Amino acid sequence: MEILKWLTDWYKSNCDGDWEHSYGVKIDTLDNPGWFVNIDLIDTKQDGKMISIKVENTDDDWYSIKSDGSVFEAYGDFSKLPFLISKFKEFVESTNVP
Repeated sequence: MEILKWLTDWYKSNCDGDWEHSYGVKIDTLDNPGWFVNIDLIDTKQDGKMISIKVENTDDDWYSIKSDGSVFEAYGDFSKLPFLISKFKEFVESTNVP
């Protein structure tokens, strides 16, 4: 579960006494079934960074990733939770900026 350690470290690096009171990371389940990851970007190094990806291979193999610059949202089938978090890691580490 190395990717969870990475996410924990990213979260910790953004906790400054203020940020964590208004923003954060949310992981939830979907009823189709699947996963939802919501990560606030405001006042982080990723603030303003955008992305939009949608892949639908089958009913059991799909994901969607988007960021409007203030929130990173990722949705995926029941097997995709580690993958979705790894896509956030790629998003954070990419040098593409708006």
